[in-house]
Parts: sequence; structure tokens; C-alpha cells
Amino acid sequence: MASGKNSTSNRLISEKSPYLLQHAHNPVDWYPWGPEAFQKAREEDKPVFLSIGYSACHWCHVMERESFEDPEVARMLNEAFVCIKVDREERPDLDAAYMKVCQAMTGTGGWPLHIIMTADKKPFFAATYIPKENRFGQVGMKQLVPQIKQFWALKRKELIDSGEKIEALLKGRENESSLQPTEELVESTLDEAYLHLAENFDERYGGFGTSPKFPSPHNLSFLLRYWKRTRHDKALQMVEKTLDAMRLGGIYDQLGFGFHRYSTDAKWLVPHFEKMLYDQAMLVTAYTEAYQVTGKEDYRQTVHEVITYILRNMTDSNGGFYSAEDADSEGEEGKFYLWTEREIRQALSQDEAELVKKVFGTEEGGNFVEAITGKETGKNILHLRKPLAELAVDLHVSPEKLEKLMEEARLKLLAARQKRVHPSIDDKILTDWNGLMIVALAEAGRVFDEPEYLAAARKAADFIIGNLFDAEGKLLHRYRQGEARIEGFLDDYAFFTWGLVELYEAVFETKYLRYAIDLADEMLAHFWDKELGGFYQTADYSEAAFLRSKGIYDGAYPSGNSAAALDLVYLARMTGETRFEEKAAQLMRAFSTEVTKEPSAHAQLMSALDFALGPSSEVVVVGDPQKEDTARMLKTLWSKFLPRKVVILCSTAKPQEIADIAKFIENMHGEGDKAAAFVCRGHVCNLPTTDVRIMLELLNER
Repeated sequence: MASGKNSTSNRLISEKSPYLLQHAHNPVDWYPWGPEAFQKAREEDKPVFLSIGYSACHWCHVMERESFEDPEVARMLNEAFVCIKVDREERPDLDAAYMKVCQAMTGTGGWPLHIIMTADKKPFFAATYIPKENRFGQVGMKQLVPQIKQFWALKRKELIDSGEKIEALLKGRENESSLQPTEELVESTLDEAYLHLAENFDERYGGFGTSPKFPSPHNLSFLLRYWKRTRHDKALQMVEKTLDAMRLGGIYDQLGFGFHRYSTDAKWLVPHFEKMLYDQAMLVTAYTEAYQVTGKEDYRQTVHEVITYILRNMTDSNGGFYSAEDADSEGEEGKFYLWTEREIRQALSQDEAELVKKVFGTEEGGNFVEAITGKETGKNILHLRKPLAELAVDLHVSPEKLEKLMEEARLKLLAARQKRVHPSIDDKILTDWNGLMIVALAEAGRVFDEPEYLAAARKAADFIIGNLFDAEGKLLHRYRQGEARIEGFLDDYAFFTWGLVELYEAVFETKYLRYAIDLADEMLAHFWDKELGGFYQTADYSEAAFLRSKGIYDGAYPSGNSAAALDLVYLARMTGETRFEEKAAQLMRAFSTEVTKEPSAHAQLMSALDFALGPSSEVVVVGDPQKEDTARMLKTLWSKFLPRKVVILCSTAKPQEIADIAKFIENMHGEGDKAAAFVCRGHVCNLPTTDVRIMLELLNER
């Protein structure tokens, strides 16, 4: 616990969430979400003050310091309300429902998120960050709480009526979007998505829009697939420009590696400094796929560096991956990552300091300006002004020599930085985000032939299989310090299924494919909307939330429905079972009205649609996985960017193991003792070939 906090503890002290534990010594009498808090609100005739955030949230920390640690504000809150704290990463269902409330009531959203509601969970007030005192027209906590208390005493019916109207409005919106007529998504939908992204593309700095700029790697993965389908050079150019700019910018940690959450400016220079597991995962995937297309060594290096960061900083000894690294240290955002030129000179020799200034773009007066105040800090964000190869020309040294000199300087600066107070790490292990990291490691492991990556992916998958299923075989959402809790959400099922499919294609252990099929069946049994199609965020056996929503929008990371659509197409191709494909088609029809309004806001679904539309291929390699010819055939497949294909290995040692899952391969046999590939397309399989060149020709890859 942070020093200086109240020595007494509230009910959050018994929780496992690092975010909730951060507030366990606040003088606010916080409750975790649960029946006890709402029962107390009914008994004491008080409204509920709900505060939602997450451990790496900068403004959550600010509000805690300003208000929740303040005895006077805490007293006011305790007298007026029953106060509940929620970690949005533990309860994404509550966060999604109440974020819709906030957006409906205020027109905006964000974190920290604050809702005031009745004991019957009818919301009547919403806000994000609230200052302690009135500030620039924004009401402060010390003024707001007495106002709400007075309204509750004197105008309660108006508040309750307001809450009922909001509830009816949001439920009506959910029903309206679901009941609109639907149609098939078609190839022209992909064209529209591409055109929207092209219109929004920043030609100067890469990325989409102006500021703030998010990495949105699922946009890039879609554009790579669109380039593969159409060979539109512009699609590939947008991907390369964005990946290059992010790797050079301050959004990338040039010393310790890994990407910060987003850039507050258009240039990718000034980041919001938290690091999220899902960003690392999806960016590894985007850079890996871009490497397959371009062969750019910088992309391979970026993948290696990000995975180095994950395995060094964000991996539990049991194999799971941690959720996030904070933006703040010592109460200041970015303090761990920023440098004065004096600090650089203290860590390096004079020549090294001069070189770093030229390469990392530092300035005597600093290049970092506080986003909110515009105040110059005298500190620097390290970034590359140009790729090292271009800088080498400017500096009249060979690229090899510059790379060597900069690596020596980087290690010295990293060692100096290690002595600083580190940002805290949120070490809870989330099934959904771990699923994304397994996808990334499996893909990078097979493309770059890195056994360490595959071993990490396998260990994480085995950890989830061994620790995050309950006694009834249902998937759970969160693990920390030996405790697995919270019923799994759609994202958990969809992302972990995706990870298992990718892992099967990397290591060809059939148990992973069997688990993927079982999870897909569980999704269809308990999350599927049997009337209108698509998946709900919560299972039919879960706690009834304020809204049981079905989301398709791909935000900072893909929606569960988008990932599930891809899962279903994958499994249809791998097993030959058309029931999976039928459900994928129903899912896309269910959301088609919403998606066709803005296809580019559903980039992950567009990748699934690209696969579903085809032409797609099933490649069955029959051979001994220990032999060189089988390995060569598989490596050839991974060397190419072939997003609309699945690969199945039928081991000559255990042919029935996979044939029990993929019935269509039962009669496929090798050519003597040589590895052979069957390339199938449109439910028709070609004759086997032992020649990798012919295999590629059959895949239209020469």
C-alpha cells in the first residue's frame, strides 16, 4: 500500500484487484460490487455512488489523491451515499452498461466513471473525472455531494423518474438496433471499410485522425488483408507508414521496449504512458504480419523487442501475463520515462550523450509539454527522429556502427532508469487479454521460428486451462494470487478460443484444438441470442446486469463478437463442420445494419468477413513432424502472408488423433515416407504434392 494513506482499511482490503486494493485505505467506506452494498443502501435509504476505474488510469489516481483520500470529502460521501468501487477490467459488463449511461446523459465518457443510482440500480447522475472543488465551470465534489443529498431529500421522485427514463431509453436502443432488418455483409463492405480508413488516414504522421491517436492495430491487420485481396498499394502504404511512425515515436519505449497506450498528439511523440497487455499483443501481431508481407527487418526487431518486454516485465512465473503497467510513478505521470539532458549526461560519456541527443531528439529545454496545462517541463521523451539507417548517413557512420553505439548507450540509460521508482504493475491475469497474447506469441513463434515464443504461448494456455475453469467446466475471467474468480465474459471465450486455434497451428497439439471447439460450443450454448443472432457479453447464467448488451464495435481492442466471428470461420475450415460457418453468417447478418453504417469501426469483423468470403484454403500436411521435409513444408507456409487459410498437420505417427476432429482428412495419406500437402478450396481437395513450389502455386502464391 502507498504510504501516507489512512491506516484503517475498508471492505476493499479483502479484494484481489490491485485497483480496488489501491483504495482499500481510503477514508471512503468503499464496498465492492455485490448485494451487501445495495442492501445497505435500501436499509439506510441512500443512493449509491458507483466509481469505476482501473489501476493504470492516471486520472483515477488524481481523483483518489484529491478527493477519496481527503477526510472531509470522504465524510460527505459516507454520509450521503453507499459507495461502491469497481475495477472495469474485472467487470467489463458493468463498465460497458454504465458507460452507455454516461454517454447518454452527458454526451461523453471515460475513466474514472461515476454513476449515482438508486438502490434498485436506476442511474440518475453520471460524470467522469470530478475535481475536489469547483473548477472552470465544472462542479467539484465538495459542492456536488451536498446538492445530490438535498435533491434526494426534497426531489427524489424527479431523480427516480430520470433514472427510469434513462433505463427505458437505453433498453429501447438495444432492442431497436437488434430488431432492424438485416442483410448479408458482402465484398463491397470491405471496400467501404477501406475507403473510410483511407479518408481518415494521416498522410503526414501515419495513423488515423488527428489527436489523440490510438495504435488500433486491428485496423492495420484488416488493411493487410485488404491489400492481399485487392493489391491496392495504398492499403499497404498506410500500414507501413503507421508502423514505422509508431516505432520511431515517443509512444514506443525506446529503452525498455513496449508501446504506451496512445499518443496525446498527432506525431506519436507524447504518449499516455501506461502500457496495456492487449496493445503489446495486437501490435506484435500487426508487425509480424507486416514482416511477412514486406520482409522489413525493423518489423522483426520490433516484434522481438516487444516480446522481450513482455517476457521480462509482464509474465508471471506460472505462465500467465499481467494486465498493465501504470502511467504514474511517485504520483507523476511519465516520471519514470522522462529525461533531462543533465540526467542523460550523468549516465553517459560526453560522446555518448552527444550521440543520444542527435539520435533520440532531446533538447536542453526539453521536448515534453504537459498535455493539460501546456507547461514546459524541461524533460525529454526519447524518440527517433529518423530510422537508424538514415541517421547513419547524416552522421557519416555505418549503420552497423551506429547500431552498436546506440545499443551501448541504451543499456547504460536503461540501467540508470532501473534505479528509479518503477510504475506499479497490475499483476492480475485476465483470460481475454491472455488470449490475445497467446495469438501474438503463436504467430510470431512460427513466423520467426522462435521456440521461446511458442513455449511462452503454450505455458500461458496451459496455465489458463489448469487454473481458470471452475468445477463445472466454465471459463473464468480473472486470476490473482491463487484465486480464480468472476464468470467468464464473451471476450474471455472468444479471445482464448482464438489463441488456442493459433497455438494449434503453431505446435499442432490437438488438445488445444479440442479446447477451442469446446469453448465455441459453450459460447453458442450460453451467450448466443437465440432469437436475433449474435453473442451477448454475458452468459445466460450470469448476474443480470443493468443492460445485457451485444457489442460489435471494435474499440481499443476487438469486440468479442468480432473475435467470435473469426473463431467460427476458423473452426468451420478446420473441422469441416458447416454449423460453425452458419453461425458466423448469422452473427454478421445480426449486426449488418450497424456495421454497414461505418464498416471501418468494425475492422476486426472485416478481417473475419474477408476470411468468410474467401477464397480460402485448408492445407493438410501429412508427414512426420520430426522430419526435415515436413518442417520445411510448414516453414514455407509460415513465410508467406496467407491470412485466408488454415493449416492442419496429420502426423503419420498419430493420424487418427486429428482425423477424429477434422473428418474430411480421414482418407488423406502421404507419398511413401515423404511429407505431402493437400490444398483444399471450396470443399474440393487437390491431389497431394511433395513439392513446396507446387503447394504455393495451388495457394496462388509463387
